[in-house]
Amino acid sequence: MPTLRTGTWDDLAPVARLVRVAVFVEEQCIPESEEWDDDDLHALHVVAFDQAMQPIGTARLIYANEPAGHARIGRMAVMKPLRGEGVGRLMLEQLLAEAQAMGITALSLHAQVQAKALYERCGFTADGPVFDEVGIPHQHMSLRLTMT
Repeated sequence: MPTLRTGTWDDLAPVARLVRVAVFVEEQCIPESEEWDDDDLHALHVVAFDQAMQPIGTARLIYANEPAGHARIGRMAVMKPLRGEGVGRLMLEQLLAEAQAMGITALSLHAQVQAKALYERCGFTADGPVFDEVGIPHQHMSLRLTMT
């Protein structure tokens, strides 16, 4: 079972960068100039660690500069050998809980098409056509959260 840590970019950048470079830059050949943006500075980040406390996954919840009650999930990445082991789902569930605690009621994301089923299992629904983002097919997805 992975250990999850949430925090700011200042807190988690060194370990989140390791995962994002491995997955997005090296594996998926996304240019570094496309990978890093100001949203990192204004997002809540989650990083998953294995038993040896090595980073194995990361994602972010962007809520600054979004309409009231809205947020976006992005930069979801899991190291290749651990995909399909539930790491992505755990990180996503953590971000959903954090969003709900913040009073966010509407979430959206751009899912890589091959990962769409993960988001669907967590309640997201696809809307609109598949589109290209950094040379990879993506699907816009959204989820309404209910206040508890």
